[in-house]
Amino acid sequence: MGNPAGVRRDFQKLEERRSLGARLLRQGVHPAEVARQVGVHRQSVSRWEAQLKKGGLRALKQAGRAGRKARLRPEDLRRIERGLKRGPQALGYETGLWTSWRVAHLIEQECGMKYHPSQAWRICGNWDGVASVR
Repeated sequence: MGNPAGVRRDFQKLEERRSLGARLLRQGVHPAEVARQVGVHRQSVSRWEAQLKKGGLRALKQAGRAGRKARLRPEDLRRIERGLKRGPQALGYETGLWTSWRVAHLIEQECGMKYHPSQAWRICGNWDGVASVR
């Protein structure tokens, strides 16, 4: 039950699971049995039941994205990517090696936002082409 750490949620499958649960609830299946059949906690079924009563099936539709909204906009990410391709020497470093601290410095220079080096490195990991920059 739930999602293991590091596993991305499949929002489509989650919505399908809620829809199945809603159908079972509407057929009169006891909530504990719905939870067992669908593979969720009993509390989730109780929440679905309340949402169904309040807003119908529409209330159980896809919830949307999870987590905090990204601070960096797509144009910021493009600026960062261009900076990565220019290399650390463009920021005044002597070597062509990107470190997490240098990437954080690049983000601050390009976007005016401070990121911890570990987070800056994680942001870089989202690009396919950045693996060669590492």
